[in-house]
Amino acid sequence: MTKPQVLISDPSLRDGNHAVRHQLQASQIAVYCEAADAAGIPIVEVGHGNGIGASSLQLGESAISDEVMLSTARSHLKRSRLGIHVIPGFATIQRDLKLAIDLGVDVIRVASHCTEADITQRHIEFSRTAGKTTYGVLMMSHMTSPTGLAEEAKKMESYGAEGIVIMDSSGHFLPADVADRMKHLREALNIPIGFHAHNNLGMAIANSVAAVQEGATIIDGTARGFGAGAGNAQLEVLVAVLERMGYDTGVDLYKVLDAGDVAEKSVVEVVPTISSVSVVSGLAGVFSGFAKPVARIAEEFKVDPRDIFFELGRRGIIAGQEDFIIEVAAELAKGDSRHKSREALATNVIELKTTRAGNEQRS
Repeated sequence: MTKPQVLISDPSLRDGNHAVRHQLQASQIAVYCEAADAAGIPIVEVGHGNGIGASSLQLGESAISDEVMLSTARSHLKRSRLGIHVIPGFATIQRDLKLAIDLGVDVIRVASHCTEADITQRHIEFSRTAGKTTYGVLMMSHMTSPTGLAEEAKKMESYGAEGIVIMDSSGHFLPADVADRMKHLREALNIPIGFHAHNNLGMAIANSVAAVQEGATIIDGTARGFGAGAGNAQLEVLVAVLERMGYDTGVDLYKVLDAGDVAEKSVVEVVPTISSVSVVSGLAGVFSGFAKPVARIAEEFKVDPRDIFFELGRRGIIAGQEDFIIEVAAELAKGDSRHKSREALATNVIELKTTRAGNEQRS
């Protein structure tokens, strides 16, 4: 009997770049690509944490250029396909997509905030015309209803996306949340669906399993969970769990375990853990990549980083709006915030849930 298949995509060298302030070096990319390739990982995603073209003062400057990152990865991947993350607005077609295609990228994932699929049309169409495998990605997927998410995904499908991946960018979901969204996507679409987990509430593997059980066939995982904030679904664990469940990933278990060891030794500065701030980030529904700038700015303004996260969540701040971290910290430092106690923080969580419930009803 043929086992059901799950396509593994590994963004260790892209999401993991968040965790090291986008300072991955060519030598680290080379050594991990060799290990991932030996393990038979189908897709290895490489780039700045926010994707190609995103290196900047606001988002963080990469240690090396997109060209160096991608050409290094390309020369060390023989079996694995080379993937990139593309956010229109950061990445342009003429400057960034064409360069990536010229350098031999195989898989292009075009991403937007979960309610802004419209901005991906030109990039998806261009990638398909270039003959590249092209997926649509909806980030911060907890910030709209399952129905709204399915509607945005349908737009991406109409533009030519060959699959849709939703990202739990803040590690906010529980398995039931993921299952509900996967069900809506499966019923609305005629293309494969996938899931990208973050581990702020310790749910990354459980959420990935819930996604697969509801029909997802594309799942992301990173070596040692290397990624923004509390990290992602740990790749080695993910492969082992899927194997135990009877799924075929095509990944060699021993060699992916070896790849995790290589990553911990040569790539990962600190193996991700679920810090207190990461838990609050997950509860507040704030992008995991904000962990380092929030910690730095909280120290600068002498305020509690947890207060910053809850206020960012209340305002619905998303990736790319890092400037608000300073604004919120300054207000807290002046005593303009209501979030001064554990009781106030608990009240804020209730407010967040109420606001999101209202948003879902309007969707």
